[in-house]
Amino acid sequence: MRDMTLEDLNGYTGEERTLTYYDGFSRKIYLVDREVDFPEGKLIVSSTDPAGIIIHTNQAFVEMSGYSEEELVGEDHYILRHPDMPAVAFKGLWDTISKGVKWHGWVKNLRKDGAYYWVYATVVPNIRDGKIVGYTSVRRKPSRRKVEEMSALYKTLL
Repeated sequence: MRDMTLEDLNGYTGEERTLTYYDGFSRKIYLVDREVDFPEGKLIVSSTDPAGIIIHTNQAFVEMSGYSEEELVGEDHYILRHPDMPAVAFKGLWDTISKGVKWHGWVKNLRKDGAYYWVYATVVPNIRDGKIVGYTSVRRKPSRRKVEEMSALYKTLL
């Protein structure tokens, strides 16, 4: 996973930050205070291996993330992590799905261009012969009321 560059911002001005992930990996990102609306009637779908490495994306995921399919496949799903998302939210997700249980929640994602988008996500463990072999995530448009509620809540958890 590479650092973001000023060219990624497509002419927008962004705030430079260093984002450190749960595994200690750090990269430079730029935050642009611009929300991209989730398109009506679309679903973002992706699949990962058990470690969270992306193995499949749909076109809606490519469009919303701003990355190409080639840039997404093979990367850790945390490439989309926005620094406004508290670590405890992802801990809850992983604690739940690693037990083989479906998880639902609201997530603020970081686009390649530094903008962001909100999703209501459902993550389902893919279980074969009693063993988790990966995860499938389906994201849909969240209600504006829930986005505002989660945004306020997440600020208290950072």
